Amino acid sequence: MKEETRALEPKGIRQRLDELRNALLALHKTLIDSERIGYEQTIGAIQSPHHFLQLLTDDPWFVWLKPLSHLIVQMDETLDGKEPLTTAGIEALIRETFLLLTPAESGHAFSKHYFDALQRDPDVVLAHAAVVKMRSPGNT
Repeated sequence: MKEETRALEPKGIRQRLDELRNALLALHKTLIDSERIGYEQTIGAIQSPHHFLQLLTDDPWFVWLKPLSHLIVQMDETLDGKEPLTTAGIEALIRETFLLLTPAESGHAFSKHYFDALQRDPDVVLAHAAVVKMRSPGNT
């Protein structure tokens, strides 16, 4: 039944969302790596992978990354869901992605931290560019 449902999905829609998700995962990892370096330079060494996981989930230093984490989870749930993918649903996730990834020097929360990360780390700029490349003309 699941295979029959998947056959009804518009051609390429799953691939488009999957490619965007993969680019976001790479950006997310790059941001985490960048923030870890800043944390260790400012606060001190992270003692273990368990300690780092605790910091990622609870520490104010990393909390700004949660909207990106949640967006990736939404994409995972959409790709793994029982309902067929729709163009409208995928386009909504794409719009949400590019709204979230709008850096702002005078912004708040994610947009401000994202702006700062783009200013200090060329790896973040490259990962951001890879995501932006996924945006097709005419999408907002």
